[in-house]
Amino acid sequence: MIEENKNINVLISGGGTGGHVFPAIAIAQAIKKIHPKSNFLFIGAQDKMEMEKVPAAGFQIKGLWISGFQRSLSLKNLMFPLKLLSSLWKAGRIIKQFKPDVVVGVGGFASGPTLYMAGRKRVPALIQEQNSYPGVTNKLLAKKAKTICVAYPGMDRFFPNNKIIETGNPIRKHIIQTEGKRIQALQHFKLSPDKKTILLVGGSLGARAINQAILAHFKKWAEADFQLIWQTGITGIKDAVAHISEYQAKHIKAHQFISEMDLAYAAADLVISRAGAIAISELSATAKACVFIPLPSAAEDHQTKNAQSLADKNAALLIPNKDANEKLFETCINLLQNEQKLAALKKNIIQFAKPNADIEIAQEVLKLIE
Repeated sequence: MIEENKNINVLISGGGTGGHVFPAIAIAQAIKKIHPKSNFLFIGAQDKMEMEKVPAAGFQIKGLWISGFQRSLSLKNLMFPLKLLSSLWKAGRIIKQFKPDVVVGVGGFASGPTLYMAGRKRVPALIQEQNSYPGVTNKLLAKKAKTICVAYPGMDRFFPNNKIIETGNPIRKHIIQTEGKRIQALQHFKLSPDKKTILLVGGSLGARAINQAILAHFKKWAEADFQLIWQTGITGIKDAVAHISEYQAKHIKAHQFISEMDLAYAAADLVISRAGAIAISELSATAKACVFIPLPSAAEDHQTKNAQSLADKNAALLIPNKDANEKLFETCINLLQNEQKLAALKKNIIQFAKPNADIEIAQEVLKLIE
């Protein structure tokens, strides 16, 4: 056990998308809860969303000049070696100044240079892998890590078996605290308590194909007898607002990004979502009926595998991305009219919930310091 009054320094690195950033924040919050005398520093990619979301959660962050290596021929790849050298040097400097007792990598561009330099300085490292198919960064860093926390079984295909601990994915606790919030949620989004509500979330950056599926049949959505909370992402908000105005569809509420996700979940009778690991973890913990539309370009099509594992147990519906335009509206209408099916989906998805993953991972981080 670490002495209760001992100050410890925890360095957390990674990001790029909400699927990396929000688990990182959840892990930090859980460590702080167990050991209040913890100091944190995050390292992210300087032009990515973590540079905004991490400070908003109350933590300090420093940015590296780093990006991914493009798999297709691209002029951007000419800059990659320079960015990598710059990031390795800066990560090394940060580690020397901060003197971390442990480093946590959650995947994403910045975690590569950070964990590599931490390993050279003999700082113990833990990797948290959210998906059923790991990213390139985490696969490369596995040899350096002492512990690898995963969310899915069978990950010994990618990582050394003696390092793996199956914890599930860390999720932000306040987001899954939805009980008793429905009335507040409907008031917040200016919606009626007398109509069913669909929540559409395409991930923190939006989902173009899902947005297009709504826009292509907008007249149907505008005339439907249900409500829609629509997180469009930055690229979809302009078209969404224009269509809502044109059709005077006041029951459709478009948001570029929703910060109050606990209220969004509390309001929702049905959720349309990509099948990213963190989305599935949150929706399982909140027991929501879901229609998943996996992102087909995800590595090894892991989002389809994620969603299929739920669909096989009648815990969610799956619509392939290519079929979203044609099938999404009718699927939602039919589901909202079938109370028995809605109830079954809500009941069955709970078996996938691991609401205490953040605490389990935090305990593993603290073990490395002990």
